[in-house]
Amino acid sequence: MGTYNKKLIFTAACLGMLMFGIVMAVLGAVLPSVIEKFQIDMADAGSLFFMMSMGMLFGSMVFGPVVDRYGYKGLLIICAILIFASIEGIAFAWSMTILRISLLIVGFTGGAINGGTNALVSDISEKNRGSGLSFLGVFFGIGAFGIPFLLGILLDHFSYETLIAIVGSLILLPLVFFILLKFPAPKHEQGFPLREGIGLTRETTLLLFGLMLFIQSGMEMTVGGWSATFLNKELNIEASKSVLILSLFWMGLILARLSLGKILNHIAKSKVLLSSLFIAIAGSLFMLLSNRSIMALSGLIITGIGFAAVFPLVLAFVGDLYSKLSGTAFSLVLAIALLGGMLFPYLVGIMANSMGLRLSLALVPFSMFCSALIFRLILFRFKKQTKMQ
Repeated sequence: MGTYNKKLIFTAACLGMLMFGIVMAVLGAVLPSVIEKFQIDMADAGSLFFMMSMGMLFGSMVFGPVVDRYGYKGLLIICAILIFASIEGIAFAWSMTILRISLLIVGFTGGAINGGTNALVSDISEKNRGSGLSFLGVFFGIGAFGIPFLLGILLDHFSYETLIAIVGSLILLPLVFFILLKFPAPKHEQGFPLREGIGLTRETTLLLFGLMLFIQSGMEMTVGGWSATFLNKELNIEASKSVLILSLFWMGLILARLSLGKILNHIAKSKVLLSSLFIAIAGSLFMLLSNRSIMALSGLIITGIGFAAVFPLVLAFVGDLYSKLSGTAFSLVLAIALLGGMLFPYLVGIMANSMGLRLSLALVPFSMFCSALIFRLILFRFKKQTKMQ
């Protein structure tokens, strides 16, 4: 694999995940200003999210075979260059066409760098994948929080174009770091094993893990996208306060991921993951049954704590079981996950029109219970294998 510094490689992965957090937050942060600038309606605004999501889906599908064949360095460098260019495109777009192209590119590279950094940490953390991937996920939260926080503080003093352009220019710093750093060698320098890669699509266990992430991504997007509206419409909490309460959901998730490393030193991954799923069920039920803001706040924080372990630990199991083609395996399950992130929030919106938002959000605890059943099925299939502990 060659000589490389694991700490520096992990730092590079964290910088890449920080960039992905920025990518995920940038459209939501600038959308009000974009609507005003281009005088677009809500349908056009919604199409921008769809454009970025489609880019992310394609990026998630292609990164795996690329890193397994060519390694991580080229992927991270190319992604950093394209993220810089596309964020500058978002900042200075003079037409909706330029804006849509920029969002498609930033989504594609965001999807690729998300998968690439997760696979990279999985490869260099053979003995503690769960801890490594959990800590990596913290940097996504930092990036996702940083953009709206920056705009919220400075938008009264500077235009959104100026602020986003500055954020884009900061991408050049990790780009230089990636260029100078020595990365692990590709797993398959002599050629990608196409038959084995295609064979992963028939791996039942891998597809079951993908189904878990399909549900998890959908639930994170649903809770993150609809909870503030739920608090506002169902509990009559002011819009500004409901957004503040929602931020504590993400804070609970980030803090829980910070503590996961220590927890995993004492408790098996399988037990932590299963417990987390039931914590998420309890938290979401507590929120849905609440009639006071303090109860809803508590439920959201508990839900965030429950959600925290699912993505990193599922990816850790995938890395354990499919280490020889980890990039391709991650590519498959993350692409499946993105489909859930696109479908479930849309489904909740349709359901809310006919049965109300409170009842529609009951999909969250029900889906998390289904995810727990899927994981129990996986454990049953591998009950004699130590890798599933």
